[in-house]
Amino acid sequence: MFLNCHSFHSLRYGTLSIDDLISQALALGTRELVLTDINTVTGVYEFKKKCEENNIRPIVGVEVRKGSELYYITIAKEFTGLSEVNKMLTSYNCNGADLPLQPELANNFIIYPLSNIPKNLRDNEYVGICEDELNLLIREEYKRLIPKMVILCPITFSTKKEYNLHRILRAIDNNTLLSKLSEKEVCKKTEYFRSPESIHKTYANYPEIITNTQMLLSQCNFDFAFGTPRNRKHYTGTKADDLKLLTRLAYAGLERRYGRNHEQAKQRIEKELKVINELNFSGYFLITWDIIRYSNSMGFMHVGRGSGANSIVAYCLGITDICPIEFDLYFERFLNLNRKSPPDFDIDWSWQERDIILDYIFNRYGKEFVAFCGTNVEFKYRSIIREVGKAFGLPKEELDELSKYPERVFRDEIVQQVQKYGKLLEKFPNQRSMHSCGIIISEEPLTNFTALEMPPKGFPIVQWDMHVAEEIGFEKFDILSQRGLGTINDTVRLLEEKRGIKVNIKDTNISKDEEKCNEFLSQGRTIGCFYIESPAMRGLLRRLKCDNYKVLVAASSIIRPGVAQSGMMREYIFRHNNPDKFEYFHKVFEEQLGDTYGIMVYQEDVIKIALHYGGVSAADGDILRRAMSGKGRSLSALQKVKDDFFASCRQQGHPEELSTEIYRQIESFAGYSFCKAHSASYAVESYQSLYLKVYYPLEFMVSVINNMGGFYRTEVYVHEARKSGGKIMNPCVNRSEQQATIYGDEIYLGFMHLEKVESRLGQLIPEERRKNGQYKSMEDFIKRIPIGIETLQILIFIGAFRFCGIPKNELLLKARVLLGDFKPERRFETLFEEPVKEFKFPELKRNIFEDAFDEIEILSFPVSCTPFDLLQTKYRGTVMANELVQYHKKQVKMLAYLISRKHVPTKRGTMYFGTWIDVKGDYFDTVHFPDCLEKFPFQGGGCYLLLGIVEVDFHFPTITITKMAKMPFIPDPRYAHDEDKKYEAQQRMKEDVSMTFRAPYPQEHEIGLPRIGFDSKLKE
Repeated sequence: MFLNCHSFHSLRYGTLSIDDLISQALALGTRELVLTDINTVTGVYEFKKKCEENNIRPIVGVEVRKGSELYYITIAKEFTGLSEVNKMLTSYNCNGADLPLQPELANNFIIYPLSNIPKNLRDNEYVGICEDELNLLIREEYKRLIPKMVILCPITFSTKKEYNLHRILRAIDNNTLLSKLSEKEVCKKTEYFRSPESIHKTYANYPEIITNTQMLLSQCNFDFAFGTPRNRKHYTGTKADDLKLLTRLAYAGLERRYGRNHEQAKQRIEKELKVINELNFSGYFLITWDIIRYSNSMGFMHVGRGSGANSIVAYCLGITDICPIEFDLYFERFLNLNRKSPPDFDIDWSWQERDIILDYIFNRYGKEFVAFCGTNVEFKYRSIIREVGKAFGLPKEELDELSKYPERVFRDEIVQQVQKYGKLLEKFPNQRSMHSCGIIISEEPLTNFTALEMPPKGFPIVQWDMHVAEEIGFEKFDILSQRGLGTINDTVRLLEEKRGIKVNIKDTNISKDEEKCNEFLSQGRTIGCFYIESPAMRGLLRRLKCDNYKVLVAASSIIRPGVAQSGMMREYIFRHNNPDKFEYFHKVFEEQLGDTYGIMVYQEDVIKIALHYGGVSAADGDILRRAMSGKGRSLSALQKVKDDFFASCRQQGHPEELSTEIYRQIESFAGYSFCKAHSASYAVESYQSLYLKVYYPLEFMVSVINNMGGFYRTEVYVHEARKSGGKIMNPCVNRSEQQATIYGDEIYLGFMHLEKVESRLGQLIPEERRKNGQYKSMEDFIKRIPIGIETLQILIFIGAFRFCGIPKNELLLKARVLLGDFKPERRFETLFEEPVKEFKFPELKRNIFEDAFDEIEILSFPVSCTPFDLLQTKYRGTVMANELVQYHKKQVKMLAYLISRKHVPTKRGTMYFGTWIDVKGDYFDTVHFPDCLEKFPFQGGGCYLLLGIVEVDFHFPTITITKMAKMPFIPDPRYAHDEDKKYEAQQRMKEDVSMTFRAPYPQEHEIGLPRIGFDSKLKE
């Protein structure tokens, strides 16, 4: 009887999850149900699975609306019926076509509301009659339609509270107050489940309508096979031709990568090709190769990472640059006959080039067959409070207070209502968005499975997320972007453009054995370098004295939150620094995990131990790893794997106690360990960045700045450039570009750094200069560039006309005289018909620090001096950062400038990790515990006086702060007579703030990883 059920996938309308719909239907004894969400099929696949699990017959369709107006409800006779509706909705969503008022959908039943009945009803078209509309059937125009009528009992909510929630959702969707919400925007108060018997009773006087409804339902089916591979099957057209091409490409790559006579590589390629062919994944490899081939033809850099780097075929095709033989990477971690899910290549491009790659994929494989995965953006609590509060009419000030303290109990009744309904909305989908990188390339047109939508980004998305995609047989291609590759690309281009130096950065051996690079690495001098610049990573590099590529690969893994939280990071650091203070637990650990001191740092290590100790196959070892890490394996599957492992160990003749302890260790670390191939891929890019930083530091830092940095704000990278010998220059209309640029050792900041200067203008200034020569004066500039007085003043304040040799004060007066009442559109008809008059201005003196305060106001940091120069105090600290290792367990007093701080929630409250620079420009780190922070909190960016105890942990010093105070700047000389503004500029000084939710690292005794071998343990 329920032909029109809404779930909460009817965004900002429905209030019931799929589970709620099914459980309520079950409670009423309903055995068939129709899901018809508004303009979407997001929930249909979850609906089918869960209905069948509960012995309910699933039927699906779509309620088609334009705005708040209901056009009709479509119900698919069979699965192909959805395709018809999907095509219609896609045309509406993506191509701007109108929704037809009477569509031709042969494989659907179409149910019209009374408000939208077409003149002539086709055989598959009906009129839905609601309970409150039955009294209208006495009218002749409706009475004659009874033979074409069906029961319409829409489902939108289940309780009065949920009806109110529905109204709140509608108010949010319409951006209006609840009190102003019109009736046509909300559902009827009867749209909840009732027993089929009561519905039959209501329509008892119209048995024909009941019969029509039952007959319609009986003719509908939703047959769909989950898990059937639906990605594009072949690259060439046939499986045989795909294998032939893949084999030829793999062997050509083998010769290029290894030479002609590398027997081990050849055997591995043959083994991999056999598995790839057997699992029908040749097409997937070839499509990925094709994308890489295009990228290479465009001169783009890419990084192939993730478990795909475990494949030698991927390495030989150029998809990845990690040799799996060199790193002992197991192909089974990526693909094996026991693992039916398709492979997953993660490929990074520069953020500047990714859209070009996407355009190629969509054009090459057809826009009917390619789309991004969708994702459901849920209501988050802080935003919920604002949205719900606005619907209730709360003012902004109250909403700010509420969102800051969500758990506070308020007496106000309306606030209590806001909090109550806000809680109900948590985890509700709010809007559909685009998955950040996941692309589907389908064998069939995607509209066979979903309607497509067009978000602002300009690439179509499917209406379900990656998890549903996997369930129904799609595996995504991860096309990612990052700024690190942009930095590397731009540095290489800048070197060739400015210095004529060509660097073959794609040579991945370029820096692995560079002594100077390794020295920088061991000292943590990696600011600006991809993945290894954060305070935590630089601290780890120093603790390890990391001076080679293999240790960097390990560091890239153990820094990951899960690995670090498990305690493996602490244990790895200890063993790396104390190789004589532990025993390998078993000889297999020494043989197979020697590089990581017997610790299972990588996911591949779990496979190694299962293979070489337990005697199970590598494929079964991967099943063990996946089962323990919870990746799509049931408890029964895990038990079977465990039983097989112990049975195999007994066959090997291992003692039960030893096997039990090794299994415990595998179990402890399987969920935390990290993919080695992923770390190795990241480490290559980190080294490429480091090589450029070491040998071409100025060009490298300019590129970091232009790619908008990484972990830190622009100021830190400007500081790093200055430390490397660069002279930092403010933007200049005759030297600067939109981005930062370099001439010799002079680095000119770009117009992009001036927040209130539009990018269009920032690009026009250098374009005009290249076309018609340098600007001779400010007047010449005004004549050639359409600019308003406010923007011109910003350029004057930042010193962009300093080439004129005229003081800023005088330039400002001139600008106001010239442009005071000037309108840009009248520029040539008025202002410059006659020569510009010369004015005599009084001599105006400037304080030497006025420029610095101008810079802080415009850039948020000073360029013409350091923050230390602006302090009232002349004290600069008793100890410098480079001396801290000598002060272990001693108290030090330092003056420092705050770079960044990181929150870490603990049971005792929030603690912080701070990163600072001293007056010499060197970095150091601090720890702030909750009790200290209560008395001495952070007070924003700027310079602080610090008092604390130095702790040196494996070569790396940190200061545990006991006291700190923010130090005041000198009064702003620009506002010498304005008490309110004298200290305003200091508030613009920034800091980088981040947050982690990991617990503090466990100690050795908490980890449960013994530092003695099994034999020694028995002797105890």
